[in-house]
Amino acid sequence: MAEQRTMHHWLAAGLGSGWLPKAPGTWGSLASLLPAWFVVEQLGVVALLIGALLLLILGCWNCYVVLPTLQDKDPGWIVIDEWAGQWLCLALILMQLNVSLMIAICLAFIAFRGFDILKPWPISRIETMGPAWWSIMADDIAAGLIGAAVVIAGGLMLGLL
Repeated sequence: MAEQRTMHHWLAAGLGSGWLPKAPGTWGSLASLLPAWFVVEQLGVVALLIGALLLLILGCWNCYVVLPTLQDKDPGWIVIDEWAGQWLCLALILMQLNVSLMIAICLAFIAFRGFDILKPWPISRIETMGPAWWSIMADDIAAGLIGAAVVIAGGLMLGLL
């Protein structure tokens, strides 16, 4: 990245996790899990859900500010979207399934990353809708919602509700 790294870049990069080498989205998702665990342990699951929504708002604003300074309109190092989608997926799973926090973290990570990487419809469609500052965030929110829905449906079938 040749551009200057400002506070906005640092936040967009998920507190720097997006600048780790290879697979920045996976690094960003992993980096988001320790703060997510802390939020759940200290403040509860509802706080994590609120945090995910705040990350969505912060991420949209941050992308709106950062993207005009870049040549690439969807750089891989922007991972605040992974943080928002990962937190949303984890919060929804914890609200619905009777599993430990560590099991929920593992399930949420696998489900969210799977849908974020594969981008099946409608995620692939959402990724192309609207301005770049919105589409960067929206496809990860969709991946978080769909990932959580799949895990919750599986939990329902296994009697984990």
